[in-house]
Amino acid sequence: MSVNNKRVFYVKYLAHPIFAEMLAARPDVRLDRLENESAEEIYAPILAQAHAYQIGAARDEFDGHFHVHADLLRRAPNLLIVSSNGAGYDPVDVEACTAAGVLVVNQSGGNAHSVAEHALGMMLTLSKRIIEADRALRRDPNVNRNALIGTEAQGKTIGIVGLGNVGRRIAELCKGLLGMKVLAYDPYLSAAEMTARGAEKVELDEVLRRSDYVSINCPLTKESRGMIGAREFALMQPHAYFITTARGFIHDEAALYDALRDKRIAGAGLDVWAKEPPPPDHPLLQFDNVLASPHTAGVTREARINMGRIAAEQMLGALDGKRPPRIINPEVWPAYAKRFERAFGFMPG
Repeated sequence: MSVNNKRVFYVKYLAHPIFAEMLAARPDVRLDRLENESAEEIYAPILAQAHAYQIGAARDEFDGHFHVHADLLRRAPNLLIVSSNGAGYDPVDVEACTAAGVLVVNQSGGNAHSVAEHALGMMLTLSKRIIEADRALRRDPNVNRNALIGTEAQGKTIGIVGLGNVGRRIAELCKGLLGMKVLAYDPYLSAAEMTARGAEKVELDEVLRRSDYVSINCPLTKESRGMIGAREFALMQPHAYFITTARGFIHDEAALYDALRDKRIAGAGLDVWAKEPPPPDHPLLQFDNVLASPHTAGVTREARINMGRIAAEQMLGALDGKRPPRIINPEVWPAYAKRFERAFGFMPG
């Protein structure tokens, strides 16, 4: 077995050290670490030789010249695989990768329990007005508890946009724990598949009109970017809550501000932002009925270990010629397979 003939690199951080530990156990794999501050004379040779890039899922945590775009792909002519640390892959231009014959994979499902629990926690905190009560209590020694009457989630309707790994877990929790009715919008799943995942398949407008809680759980794509704007917030009920643990740019922050200001919806739980983390003076942070977190829904000890482990397993499997289970651009496979054969002397998959 050749030593270090398969080259992998990452920038700044991994989901968990277990990724590096698992790759270190393989003498045929070399793992290089770069920093945002790495000089070009350091990173250019690594890019030029790399077969795989384990990339961070949060776009604002590392410099733009390390995002995967056409320029980086030109600098990395041997690159075969781009693997996101998380379920999202915002820093990756998937179309550019496909054009270059580069496979893109993510770690979908690895943090589903953590993200679903976060969404459920936001839903309950908002409906019971816990964060509003906490803030009022800290400001006013004579707080009026009758001004903080909440609502029960039991028996209400949740509308889920995106019934993948996270969405189906939210459906399971809401239906099983709280006896909630589950509506869902997902154009990529049949009605039968959605029924099996515990939800009634409806169109997006119906989700918004009928739900007491709307939870966004789809990836950021060309189709989902800007999907929830002023028109969509206007469809929601005045007592309904908007919760997103998906990605920034799926919802329009200015439109959400207007809906909250005009009391067209009851509140919002926001884990994702157009700029992460958002500045302390962000307009949406000025509302007491907005529960905010800095993209931490999937950041738990258990999820980080799981994400690191499955990322390493998928990466090593791909480098050994196996077909990865979480491919974002499956249409690239024929071109990728030919490039893989040229690199390693055998056809994958």
